[in-house]
Amino acid sequence: MNNSFGNNNGRQPTQGRRRGGGIRWIILLGFAVYGGCYYFSNRTVDPYTGEKVLIDAGLDASQEKAMGLQAYQEILSQERPIDPNTPQAQQVRAIAQRLIAKVPEVEAALAAENGLQASNFSQDFDWEVNVIASDQANAFCLPGGKMAVYTGLLPVAQSEDALAVVMGHEIAHALLRHGAQRMAQQKLTQIGQMAGAASGMDPQQQQMVMAAMGYGYLLPYAREHETQADEVGLMLAAAACYDPAQAMPLWERMSQSSGGQAPPEFSSTHPNPGTRIQNLTALQAKAMEYRQRFCTSAQ
Repeated sequence: MNNSFGNNNGRQPTQGRRRGGGIRWIILLGFAVYGGCYYFSNRTVDPYTGEKVLIDAGLDASQEKAMGLQAYQEILSQERPIDPNTPQAQQVRAIAQRLIAKVPEVEAALAAENGLQASNFSQDFDWEVNVIASDQANAFCLPGGKMAVYTGLLPVAQSEDALAVVMGHEIAHALLRHGAQRMAQQKLTQIGQMAGAASGMDPQQQQMVMAAMGYGYLLPYAREHETQADEVGLMLAAAACYDPAQAMPLWERMSQSSGGQAPPEFSSTHPNPGTRIQNLTALQAKAMEYRQRFCTSAQ
């Protein structure tokens, strides 16, 4: 009797574990199928790079513009722009106008290099640029064409040519729809997190998996976006008659202004200055071709 009772007691938990494990595998499979369907049904070709990228098919230009405008208004409510009539603001706006004017030509040229037609995604952007008083050596361009340059960038840039390289880089992020790509990437990450929780992983295991995913996928993905924006932005600056050769000394100064405190590249969302300078140096010949093709004497 005791042995029989003991044997039954030993079998039942094993069967329960098998049933529980089977359910978890089914749940994981479901998440995998859902993630795979989302990934493959939302892939599109980027005309700027010729590469397939992940952008939610339900997100259109008007929605991106609305999100960009909302974020811009929130930023400007906290960080007030300087008087638009100041020489600094007028200089920044003049550079922005020259860069924006070259977007259609540069977009068409880059798309043609990849055997594609330009998407003209930015044709309905409501471009706007402000200068914000801040010590940050930074700038940004949100979806829909809302831009800002921080005054702390101006002494680091030192020239209109270098400033145009930075502003072209930021405009390129909006043209390449990097914000939309990050949103789609975040959705996939959330699917993975839900799958991990449903599989019975403890928080520490989930944290380890997410850290591995960050170093192996998320951070390299972000660095690729920066490299893409460097190239497109450099072509914009060159086409608008700015000197692309100023990109390398600019990033040397940017590195110096940060005190050389940048994290190792593998743990950063940005390439380190040395990698960036190397890439920009390799793009100089192409940038000069764009300058010869699209720079007009009227500028």
